[in-house]
Amino acid sequence: MSAQEHPLGISFEFFPPNTDAGREKLMHARDALASRRPRFFSVTYGAGGSTQHRTLNTVRAVRESGFNTAPHLSCIGSEKAALRDLLAQYREEGIDSLVALRGDLPSGMGGVGELRYANELVEFIREETGDHFEIAVAAYPESHPQAPSFDRDVENFARKMQAGADLAITQYFFTAEAYFHFVERARALGVEAPIVPGIMPITNYTKLARFSDACGAEIPRWIRKQLEAYGDDSASIAAFGEEVISRLCQQLLDGGAPGLHFYTLNQSEPTLKVLDNVCG
Repeated sequence: MSAQEHPLGISFEFFPPNTDAGREKLMHARDALASRRPRFFSVTYGAGGSTQHRTLNTVRAVRESGFNTAPHLSCIGSEKAALRDLLAQYREEGIDSLVALRGDLPSGMGGVGELRYANELVEFIREETGDHFEIAVAAYPESHPQAPSFDRDVENFARKMQAGADLAITQYFFTAEAYFHFVERARALGVEAPIVPGIMPITNYTKLARFSDACGAEIPRWIRKQLEAYGDDSASIAAFGEEVISRLCQQLLDGGAPGLHFYTLNQSEPTLKVLDNVCG
């Protein structure tokens, strides 16, 4: 079964560009990926609102494709009044989907704000807006890097879902078993909502290693060794990455995953190649 045949289909994440060249690149990626009829595009949001203005501008630009666009919303470093105003603005813009996150505390920021955890943010959104927004939250198949244990992390995830989230999108990973184990544990705690696997195409080993070390995503040793062996051979890295990620996506879909969410890094080609392999 292909991604498009699954209940939630496919979705894509962008980050707000900060240059004219970056904005042009993003629009090209948006148009190319829109051809796959995604369920939604999501747009990231800096901790403490550090990219709030660029997030809204990016959401507006992406929505011109005609597809649903879901801004990320983080509560760390934000006060309720500011979040209330932002929710009202999103409603006025016709936005009806959000990705609700705790967020990370930027260096030099003194306080965490009035809301400390994502479950509190979800509760606040529901209190302020009822059922207007479809709310997605994050999930960590290999455990959040700050979680004291895997069990505690799954319990925290279940708390977010019970607060009123409609679906979850996972951190990326490279082992299908990690995803299925997480889903099984979440279901045992009463989580029934869809848990969509997050997918990171492999195009650059140095960047991938840096991202993965920061977010706690495990790169299996055999993948690391092969990527290291390719050195600066970008074509071989891209071909190997396409093969690895295509196989992972197929395993996930065959195992019952409700769709795929791609962390595109504002590029279309690596994701499209994987989708061509998986969906035809």
